[in-house]
Amino acid sequence: MDRTEQLLKELSEAHGIPGYEAEIRAVVRRHLEPLGRMDRDNVGSIACTQDGSGPRVMLAAHLDEVGLMVNHIAEQGVLRFIPLGGWWGPVLLGQRVLVKTNRGDLPGVIGAKPPHLLTDDERKKPVEAKSMYIDIGASAREQAESAGVRIGDPVVPDASFVPILGGSAYIGKAFDDRVGLALVIEAMSHFARTPHPNVLVGAATTMEEVGLRGAKTCAELVRPDAAIVLEIDFCGDVPGIKPEESSTKLGGGPALVLLESKMISNLAFRDLVVDTAKELGIPLQYSAWTGGSTDGGRIHLHGTGVPTIVLGVPARHIHSHHGIINRQDYDRTLKLLTALVASLDSDVVEGFTRV
Repeated sequence: MDRTEQLLKELSEAHGIPGYEAEIRAVVRRHLEPLGRMDRDNVGSIACTQDGSGPRVMLAAHLDEVGLMVNHIAEQGVLRFIPLGGWWGPVLLGQRVLVKTNRGDLPGVIGAKPPHLLTDDERKKPVEAKSMYIDIGASAREQAESAGVRIGDPVVPDASFVPILGGSAYIGKAFDDRVGLALVIEAMSHFARTPHPNVLVGAATTMEEVGLRGAKTCAELVRPDAAIVLEIDFCGDVPGIKPEESSTKLGGGPALVLLESKMISNLAFRDLVVDTAKELGIPLQYSAWTGGSTDGGRIHLHGTGVPTIVLGVPARHIHSHHGIINRQDYDRTLKLLTALVASLDSDVVEGFTRV
């Protein structure tokens, strides 16, 4: 297992859902602290700054993963929950989770009314999250409470990072957006050893999955002149997805997000990405999101505006317990990212707003 694979494993397996990011934040801070000056906003986002004489360039990825929160303990001892972030009900049912109590992690499984007891009409409909519960093996509310469960406890997917196909691809949870965090860490590490013209800031934001909240406060902290948001991009190379819905393929290279629901990428910055990828011989994919957004949706509106682009590593099965990414896609995205940062001197960044 090389350094990059070890980093991806550590980040993927760390826990941190919206508003409960302490564990993953500690991991990211440990990697960033040797690389620059650390700062924090008041909602938990952190930023690592490498000083320079050029423009302030922000590399942003979010800490949080989709998760659940306990909002009721039923008389039978099962736990009702509310989603934190975008879950599709069918991917939850039957999955293992960890309820993170003040006494430690409690394993559980997500259940619902068994199909044997459903009517014919009920069997034809997907089970909604509001009809599910978390079973920790308790038989009464008091037993669950005595095990340490409290209303408001966070619940995270119980899933491990696994290399597959000889290490050319990986299965793991929370690639959205632990892959972006890995890119931020590795880019900051690269530029800690390599001169560059910029004030470079690697930012890890909170609560992206519930409304891009940390991106707003972190942009106030960083005050960027340009921003690159590092994300995943959802693959369209699986059954049921039409090419016009998504043409992104696993193994097809990094994806440039042309637009998402809250931002249209800066056109000149976008052209620089295309030209740089061509010069490096990196295949580039293009994506447009009619639903969903990224931290770019808030960062690009900071102050009088920030030229912003989004680069995504293709991923299958996002917002579930187990996603899949391709290692070559990650490596190519990192290579493209470091080349872009190295090119962003004052003249280039000022040119983004002359178009």
